Amino acid sequence: MKPQIPPLLLAPLIPAGGTTLQQQLYQRIKQGILQGQLAAGTGLPSTRQLALELQVSRNTVLNVWTQLQAEGYLMSDRQGSRISSLALPARQADDDTLASWPLAKRMDPFYLSQWADTGSLPLRPGIPALNHFPMAAWRRALSQVTHHTPPQLLGYGDPLGDPELRAVLAQQLRITRGVRCDAGQIVITEGVQQALTLCVALLSNPGDHGWIEDPGYRGAKAALQGGELNVIPISTDHQGLAPQPIHWEQTPPRLIYTTPTHQYPTGAVMSASRRLALIAAAQQHQAWIIEDDYDGDFHYHGEPIMAMQGMTDNAPVIYLGSFSKTLFPALRIGFMVLPAPLVKRLRPALHQILRGGNRLEQQALTRFILNGDYRRHLGKMRRLYRQRQALLRTGLQRAAGQAISLLGGNSGMHLVLPLEPHRDDVAITRKLHQAGYAPGALSTFYLTEPVQQGLVIGYGNCRDTQITAATGQLSRLLGWPG
Repeated sequence: MKPQIPPLLLAPLIPAGGTTLQQQLYQRIKQGILQGQLAAGTGLPSTRQLALELQVSRNTVLNVWTQLQAEGYLMSDRQGSRISSLALPARQADDDTLASWPLAKRMDPFYLSQWADTGSLPLRPGIPALNHFPMAAWRRALSQVTHHTPPQLLGYGDPLGDPELRAVLAQQLRITRGVRCDAGQIVITEGVQQALTLCVALLSNPGDHGWIEDPGYRGAKAALQGGELNVIPISTDHQGLAPQPIHWEQTPPRLIYTTPTHQYPTGAVMSASRRLALIAAAQQHQAWIIEDDYDGDFHYHGEPIMAMQGMTDNAPVIYLGSFSKTLFPALRIGFMVLPAPLVKRLRPALHQILRGGNRLEQQALTRFILNGDYRRHLGKMRRLYRQRQALLRTGLQRAAGQAISLLGGNSGMHLVLPLEPHRDDVAITRKLHQAGYAPGALSTFYLTEPVQQGLVIGYGNCRDTQITAATGQLSRLLGWPG
C-alpha cells in the first residue's frame, strides 16, 4: 500500500525569485521537519509518485531525497523513505532568550562605553585623506604580483609575514624611525589592534597589571581588558605618560602601553629623560613597554621624533605600527617589532596562533614601497595635512574671536579643542554627528575623574571647504562670536 502523501508536499511548486523547483522542494521538506509538521517516522511517497503529483521531473525529487538523506533528515530502506527521528528543541529560542544567556565576565567592561558608527565622516580622528590615495599606483603594484603569482603563493605563508616585506620594513624603520631591528624581529599583523591582542596573550597573565595612558587610546584598554588584566590608568602631562613611584610600588605592571612620539589624543611628546627613566624602571620590574607609533610619519616642523625602541640596546620595548593612517584603514596590515631575545621564545606560539595570510596584499605593499610610490605618497600627505592643520587652527581661532589653546602639537592628523568644564562634550559631539561631522569627545578617552571636556578633531579626511563649514557649525553650537 502506497503511503499517503502529506498535504504539505502537494502544494504546487512555482519558479520565483531565482529559486529552482528543486530548492523549493528541499526547503519545504526540511522546514516541515524542523517545525514539526512532518513527524518522525512519517512515510514518504516514492520519488516517481511525488514527481507525478507535483508535475516535475523525477530527477528533481531524486536530488532532493539524496540531499536530505545526506544531511540526516530522511532514512531509506526496503520499505521506502521516511522522516528520521531528530532531537528537536522543545521550544525554539527567540532573540530575547538568547540575549539573556551569560557571556564571559571579561566582556562586562565593554558595555560601559558607547560606540557609534561614524564611518569616514569629516572630523573623525584617525582617518587619512582617502580620496588622495594613489589608486593607480596601488593597482600597478597588485598587478605586478597577480600577473606573476606562482600557485604556492595562494597557500599559507610564513606565520610571521612575508619575508620580503619584513626585510623592506626593517630597512625603512631603521632609517626613518630609528628602530633597531632586523627582518627576523618583525611580525606582520592585521593592524595594530591584533598586535596589541598578541602582546597581551603572549606576555601577560590574567590578573597582571597593565598600565595605559589617561586619557588614552580606547583600543589599548579593550585589549588589556580582553586579556583580563587589571587596567591601571596613568595620568599624562605635557610630556605624556607620567607614572609616579607609588605606581611602581603598589601596581607594578607587566605591560605598559604608551604613545611617546605623539600621545593620543593630547599630542604630548615624551622627553628623552622620561623615556630613558621608563625603560630603566621597566627593566627593573621586568615589565614590557608597548610603544604604539601610530602616526610618527606625520611630523611637520623640524626632524621627526625618533622611536623610543631605538634609544638603548635590548630595551624591553615592543614597537607597533601600521599602514592604516599612511595608506588606508581597510588594508589591515600592521606590524610589531619584538626584542631580539623574545623572537626565539615566542616563535612556536606565533606559529600556532597566526596563519600567514594576505600574502598577495603583503607582496603588493612590498612592490608599492620598492617602486617609490609609498615615499612619494607620504611626502604629499605631509604637505596636505600640514596645510589642513594650519587651516583648522586658523579657523578655530577666528571663530572663537580670541586666542585659544589647542592640543595636538605639530604632528599627526588631529587636534584637541579643550572646552570649559561646564560644557558637555558628549552632547556637543552628538549634535555635530547629526550635522554630518564626527569629532570625538575628549572626556570619553578618560578612565578616571576628573575628566577634561573637549573635542578631538580629525582633519585628515576633510576638504578645506568641510573644515571651514565645520568651524562655523561649531561656532554656532558654542556661542562663539565668529
